[in-house]
Amino acid sequence: MRIAEASDRDAVERLVHDAYTPWIEIVGMRPLPLEADYAALIAAGRVHVTDGLEGLIVLVPEDGALLVDNVAVRPELHGRGIGRALLAYAEQEARRLGLPAVCLYTNVKMAANIALYASLGYVETGRRGIEGRSAVLMRKRLTP
Repeated sequence: MRIAEASDRDAVERLVHDAYTPWIEIVGMRPLPLEADYAALIAAGRVHVTDGLEGLIVLVPEDGALLVDNVAVRPELHGRGIGRALLAYAEQEARRLGLPAVCLYTNVKMAANIALYASLGYVETGRRGIEGRSAVLMRKRLTP
């Protein structure tokens, strides 16, 4: 894993596009990661990518937790553990930053994602509207 560089922007945007476009029909609108400003996120050091750009994770430190703002894997590589490895990396980063938890949100219609997060120890902490979308909020407490 490494922090994305400005030269990765096109590849990052392509990866996010490919990962989230199939969800448009299910969600009924464009998922929020498709609307993000990746130039700004990369410049802020928030985008972390696998060495071969098979996947990425956007991490934002918050008060008391590390927010997983986006996790994306190239669709043809689903089922190979890349998403799980990215989430494990987020836990390592949270510990490195001294944060006791990792949190995330996902669209209520992304049932497969919710099930994956639950299988990894995330628990639902609430639901709320985010920019016209219904989101499930999830959190995982980390052991020291």
